[in-house]
Amino acid sequence: MVESKTNRVALYASAFLIVILVLFAILRDNSEAISLKDATAILENRTVKSVVASKYFIYLKTDKEVYKIASSQLSPNMLAEYEVKVKNSSNAVIYILFFILFIGLGTLAFRWLQKNRVFNIERTSEGRFKSSLEHSQPIESIKSDVTFSDIGGISDVKIELEEIIDFMKKPKRYKSFGARMPRGVLLVGPPGVGKTMIAKAVANAAGVPFYYQSGASFVQIYVGMGAKRVHELFIAAKNNSPSIIFIDEIDAVGKKRDGQRSDEREATLNQLLTEMDGFENSSGVIVIAATNKIDVLDSALLRAGRFDRRVFVELPTKKERASILLKYLGKVPNDVDVNAIANMTVGFNGASLAALVNEASLLAIRGHDFQVTIEHFHNVKDKVMFGKKKLQMLSELQKRYRVTYQAAKVICATYFDLPFEKLLLSNEKLTPSTDEPLIKHELESRVKMLLAGIVACNIKYNEHASSAKSDLDEAKEIVVKMIGEYGMGSSLIPTEHEKEILMKKLYDETRNLLESLQSVTKYVEEVLNERESITKADVKKKLDEVL
Repeated sequence: MVESKTNRVALYASAFLIVILVLFAILRDNSEAISLKDATAILENRTVKSVVASKYFIYLKTDKEVYKIASSQLSPNMLAEYEVKVKNSSNAVIYILFFILFIGLGTLAFRWLQKNRVFNIERTSEGRFKSSLEHSQPIESIKSDVTFSDIGGISDVKIELEEIIDFMKKPKRYKSFGARMPRGVLLVGPPGVGKTMIAKAVANAAGVPFYYQSGASFVQIYVGMGAKRVHELFIAAKNNSPSIIFIDEIDAVGKKRDGQRSDEREATLNQLLTEMDGFENSSGVIVIAATNKIDVLDSALLRAGRFDRRVFVELPTKKERASILLKYLGKVPNDVDVNAIANMTVGFNGASLAALVNEASLLAIRGHDFQVTIEHFHNVKDKVMFGKKKLQMLSELQKRYRVTYQAAKVICATYFDLPFEKLLLSNEKLTPSTDEPLIKHELESRVKMLLAGIVACNIKYNEHASSAKSDLDEAKEIVVKMIGEYGMGSSLIPTEHEKEILMKKLYDETRNLLESLQSVTKYVEEVLNERESITKADVKKKLDEVL
């Protein structure tokens, strides 16, 4: 406080001194005094450009200089050929008022900059003043309006977090047992599963202030600014405890220290570790952080006493997807079976499901329909999964290859009951790749679907197009993992050429299957040529007729 007062006094004194110096420079008389003889000479030579009279002096202004002579020495006749201007003594007053206004506005501007943390002046330990630009905003809590009832499919996560909510509501109950709640909770899961919404729901249920910061907001240009931001965050949370701090994408600031120099990030991480160590049991502040890359976090963050508890938020299951869809469809006029939509959205996260419902609603509005139907979801699912892609301008020959390629893929996907509902001629992807644990025959079925287009084109045209690259790359990747990582070859330890042997086996089996289903292939090609799309139900109906 003393330093702050000293700073203000020094600033005001400096400003006052500057004003005095400026006024002195403007108001002081810089003219040169001359004799009557010299004045008469320059008047007769016609070098005088203007004449100004004051109470005591006559000022003669030439191109280069300003001269002055006492008013009593010059007679009016000598100035008969000149227009004499009278110098107003109030000019000085106007100058003074102008600079008083100037310094007043400057002071107000300086206070506004300090208040808004744009410009900060500090005093160092050596006694000198320093200034720095800051880009951070004052840290304020937000009142969360998200409840657990707004989030579907997180029953397991809710059970984990209810204990923390109860602790923040009834801390004495836990302290009487000598129990200490975790200082930090780490939410781990892929993007879009609702980690931020879960943290907000915890704050709402506990009825406490919620401080949200992203990990990237701590990354500053100037060394020390990120650490200062962390300190301000924790001070604000402690002053309003009990409260919750939520740090989204904490891996942006909490990555492993690998020895490579990064002063700002390491200083920020060290400050975060120090603040979490400085928690007292009575502080009433709990830190919740979110990441989808727990493997890159520094081990110091994950040790006991910091992020003690880890909650894994996975992609929703079929039942959970149905629960989430019910939430989003609550205000949408619809005639759909949520279980049917849940079946066709394998691999979707909560955000993707929200986007799916929204896109289906927009499509219904564009079509002037009264309600959303399952057909709307079929039409927008691929757009949400893979993005909207317009069919390229293809020649007649290229289109025939494309039709054959996609027909074979949709037949194999239906035959092996892979998760999809509709195929568009323009889509390169049919079903999303997944990291879920899969049995050997499920992986083989996916590889066969990826190879089906190449196989069909080779059967019919004895060659295939370069557009097969994406599917071929994914098929190779699955086969490499099956042999090298999953131990699904002839032995747990892979032998040489085993990947090639497995790929050839799956290729041959796909060829045998498609050769036996030529009538189905012909039917699907006709539908794709006519409509440029076909549903799984249509293909399955034709397969049931043949098999």
